[in-house]
Amino acid sequence: MAQQAQMELGSGPAIARPRVGQTGWALIGVSPFLVFAFMFLILPTMYLVVGAFQDADGNFTFGNLADLFQPSIRSAYWISIKVSLASAIGGALVGFFLAYAGVMGGLPGWIRPTLMTFCGVASNFAGLPLAFAFLATLGRTGIVTVLLVKYFDFNIYSTGFNLLSFWGLALTYLYFQIPLMVLILAPALDGLKREWREAAEILGANSFHYWRHIALPVLWPSLLGTTILLFANAFGAIATAYGLTGSSLNIVTILLYAQIRGDVLHNQNLGYALALGMILITGFSNGLYIWLRSRSERWLR
Repeated sequence: MAQQAQMELGSGPAIARPRVGQTGWALIGVSPFLVFAFMFLILPTMYLVVGAFQDADGNFTFGNLADLFQPSIRSAYWISIKVSLASAIGGALVGFFLAYAGVMGGLPGWIRPTLMTFCGVASNFAGLPLAFAFLATLGRTGIVTVLLVKYFDFNIYSTGFNLLSFWGLALTYLYFQIPLMVLILAPALDGLKREWREAAEILGANSFHYWRHIALPVLWPSLLGTTILLFANAFGAIATAYGLTGSSLNIVTILLYAQIRGDVLHNQNLGYALALGMILITGFSNGLYIWLRSRSERWLR
C-alpha cells in the first residue's frame, strides 16, 4: 500500500522548484522595479516622514502634527473625506450595475470587450485634461450647458448646480471611479460559478433568493474592498481638483500643495505633516482593501 501510495503521489504533477541560478536571474529581472520603487516611493515617503517631525531649522518637533488640528486643516481633511466618500459610493453603485450588465446581462458579445477597453482608458484619464473636458462640457459656457439652454430653455446652473463646487468635483471624479470599479469587479462576477445558481434553482430559489443568500455574500468583500479602493483613489487626487476648482475648495491635497509650493501659506514641514496624514489614511484604506480581496479570492478561485 505504501508503495502504491508513493506511486500515486509520484504520478501527480511535479512541482517545479526554481534553482539557485534561476532565482538570481529572476531577481535581476525585477531589479529595475525594485530600484524604481525605492527611489520614487520608499525614499520620498521616508523623507516626508522625517520632515514632518522637523521645523524649518531641522530641529525635532511635534509642532507640525499639532498644527494638523487647526480648524482650517481639520475642515480640509473632512471635506476631502466627504468628496472621496461621495465619489466612491456613487462609483461603486453605478460601476456594479455596469459590470453586471457587461458580464452577466446577456448583451451582444462585442459590447464586453468594447466596455473593458473604454474602462481601461477612462480609469487613467484624470488630472488637468479631465478638468478641462468637464469645463468644456458642463461649465457655464460648456457645450452641453449651451445646448440645453438653446434647445430646451433649461439652464442647469439655475437649479443650484455648480461644477466648481463639492458636488461638481464629486461628479468629475466619477468619470474615472466608475471605470475602475468595472475593471476590478468584472473578474469577481466571472468567478460566480454557474453550478451555484443551478443548485439554488433546483432547490426552488428565485433570482432574489440567489442574490440574497449566495451571490452577494460571496461578492461583498470584493464590493466593499473596491469601494474602499475608490475612496483612496479619490482622496489622493490633486491635479483634477486643482485644475477644476483652483483654490476655491478647501481640500487637503490643494492645501498640501499650497504649503509646499505656495507663496502665502508656505510651510514646507507642515506640508510634510499633511502628507503624512494622507499616507496613513490611504495606507489604511489600501490595507483594508487587500485583506478584503484575500477573503473574496477564497471563494472565487
